Amino acid sequence: MLEQQTAPTIQPANQPANQPAKIDWLSLAESLGNQFATSEIEADESDLFVADNIARLKASGLVAAGVPLELGGGGASYSDLCAVLQILGGYSSSTALAFSMHTHQVMIPTWRWHNQNAPVDGLLRRVAAEQLIMLSSGGSDWLQSAGTALKVEGGFRINARKRFASGAPIANLLMTSAVYEDPELGSTVLHFAVPMTAEGVAIESTWQAMGMRGTGSHDVVLCDVFVPDAAIALRREQGKWHFIFHLISMVAIPLIYSAYVGVAEAARNRAVQLAMKHHSDEHLCYMVGGLDNELLAAKLALQHMISTAEVSQPGFETTNQIMTGRTLVAKAILNVADLAMEVAGGSAIYRKSGLEKLFRDVQGARYHPLREEAQRKLSGQLALQWDMSLL
Repeated sequence: MLEQQTAPTIQPANQPANQPAKIDWLSLAESLGNQFATSEIEADESDLFVADNIARLKASGLVAAGVPLELGGGGASYSDLCAVLQILGGYSSSTALAFSMHTHQVMIPTWRWHNQNAPVDGLLRRVAAEQLIMLSSGGSDWLQSAGTALKVEGGFRINARKRFASGAPIANLLMTSAVYEDPELGSTVLHFAVPMTAEGVAIESTWQAMGMRGTGSHDVVLCDVFVPDAAIALRREQGKWHFIFHLISMVAIPLIYSAYVGVAEAARNRAVQLAMKHHSDEHLCYMVGGLDNELLAAKLALQHMISTAEVSQPGFETTNQIMTGRTLVAKAILNVADLAMEVAGGSAIYRKSGLEKLFRDVQGARYHPLREEAQRKLSGQLALQWDMSLL
């Protein structure tokens, strides 16, 4: 049975009369995307971070696009930011994926500011005023978290290694967590932000990967980093679902997979371009038709995720809808990548075709939480009416 849901907003539907004219974020993304291709290719060939592209995103105002107008940001809608990431994904896979990690760290406090009156306005104002780039470790931490927090006078000493930190080379704030062995409550996960310039924070250049090579998803190492008590934003029981993870799932996953759908769309388009150079036959038409079926399936599942995020409250039912969509999108875009290689024929395997890179980049869609096995387990638990308070 579905839980009763209200309709919170990501940001106001009506723009105040005294605010500047609404920015066409999608056209801006198209314009920027056309500038990103060269840097993307160089990054892929040399394992370089797409620093120039992120710098252009900062200069354009997109870094603060999701911050509410009232707090000095661009006031972009959630669906617009998903569309921006999909567009960018078609031009520069690594830029889009790295930017999605920052974007969801903006949209989570934005949701809380609009729907909970949470005291996150200071952070959001800083993002807008200082063009801060936020770095997430949530994908590698998830419910268990990683690293240790030792209680000391006035705060905690953190020791941890955070993997897959996309955008690390240019980030300002690491949004992360560590495990504190509370003498009364047991294993407790502490959530906090750490400036990347803080003493004891270092980046280890570990990102030499199959695809998404320009995301700068290096390890961030925290060695005896001091975090004051006042900086602890949240405490939760280790390994248990908490409201914040339902919120992260609801807001972050559609944004991240918007980037991947953009990459898949680019793969489809490139495959069709290559196929049109060859003699057409009926079998080729069938393959292209199947390719388009898979891309449409990905887009429909993504739209369901986005629509769910826009109108739902965080909770198990919402998480189930989002994560089921994530499984369907991932399957469909991986099928797009496979079929694109078949449609293009032998020329697809050459790097110069451009399709080989897109095929590699799409593979990253396999690895974001919840992976299919965990998603299916959660869906089954809900269907069988297990006691979700125990999870």
